[in-house]
Amino acid sequence: MDCVEHKDPEATAPSVVDRYYTRWYRADIKGKPCEDHCILQHSNRLCVITLADTHPILQNGRTIKSINYQISNGCSRLNNKVSGKSKRGGQFLTDFAPLCRITCTDETEYTVYSCIRGRLLEVNESILENPALLLEKPSTEGYIAVILPKFEESKSITENLLSKEEFESLVSKRTVAQSQPT
Repeated sequence: MDCVEHKDPEATAPSVVDRYYTRWYRADIKGKPCEDHCILQHSNRLCVITLADTHPILQNGRTIKSINYQISNGCSRLNNKVSGKSKRGGQFLTDFAPLCRITCTDETEYTVYSCIRGRLLEVNESILENPALLLEKPSTEGYIAVILPKFEESKSITENLLSKEEFESLVSKRTVAQSQPT
């Protein structure tokens, strides 16, 4: 009897994101086709907002000109300050609260939304100095923001989101629809 476990040498260990986070998606934000967002939900309720791989910014070799967390004259996500164990002082966000505006070099502008209700804990200031992070590592160092849903809502926030399988199905249907002649 051989107790040695045989592993496939080609198999790689899952990334930290794949190992510790559940991917949820919100497709076609505010009716804009392909403007998809990805929400990485950790078991401790924290949600990291990123762009889905299908988002137009990550397609067609676009280059980012600027990222702006100034939502309106009186509201900048950069001014968000939290303190203490219960994260007091963080801005409370609704499902469709804008987090930032991203402008590409071809002057197209995209608004990234929170996708879930909760308290804004942090915005990624690293992408302000190095916007290429958003293109190169959208799920890790190029994240947009971290949001903490209310404890009582932490289970229900995913009701309006798509699972990875549902999202992949939607994307494949989208691809088929785009490849058919009109």
